[in-house]
Amino acid sequence: MIMPRGQQLLLPVNPVFMGASLMAALAFNMLPLGRMPWMPDALIVLLAFWGVHQPLRVGMGIAFLLGLCMDVQQSALLGQHALTYVALIYATGRIHRRVLWFRPMEQSVQMIGLFFMAHAVHLLVAMGSGGAFPGMSIFLSPVLEALLWPLASWVLLAPQRRSLDHNENRP
Repeated sequence: MIMPRGQQLLLPVNPVFMGASLMAALAFNMLPLGRMPWMPDALIVLLAFWGVHQPLRVGMGIAFLLGLCMDVQQSALLGQHALTYVALIYATGRIHRRVLWFRPMEQSVQMIGLFFMAHAVHLLVAMGSGGAFPGMSIFLSPVLEALLWPLASWVLLAPQRRSLDHNENRP
């Protein structure tokens, strides 16, 4: 793939780092913070990030397993989070080539639609199974997740960035 002008060439991602970041996001989501409808879902942000940047390594199977873990932890309808995360990974697979051409702030504008779609799937499954509408504050969560995208991009791509200064003692 041709790199966009001015974008730095990255080293290959370490699969251990990728898995550790997903497990950290899962652990963060499992913290007993008193889950509010407007709170951003850290796991959605990281799944979308790795789905865009590494679509062959983070697929629907991983998203499904992480979703089942969230369903069990939150005592939700079994498969509710799993369906949400799988739909998100499918959507990131459809647009990942286009999103990578933009800078992180512009990527967040591209991703906000996917975050809204993921929360809409989650809401439709919850309400279809007899749940109550959580209020209009649920529409704030995708916006906050889109605002977290540049921070996640900066943090998660940091280990892959090459050193700008050349040192003959370092490969």
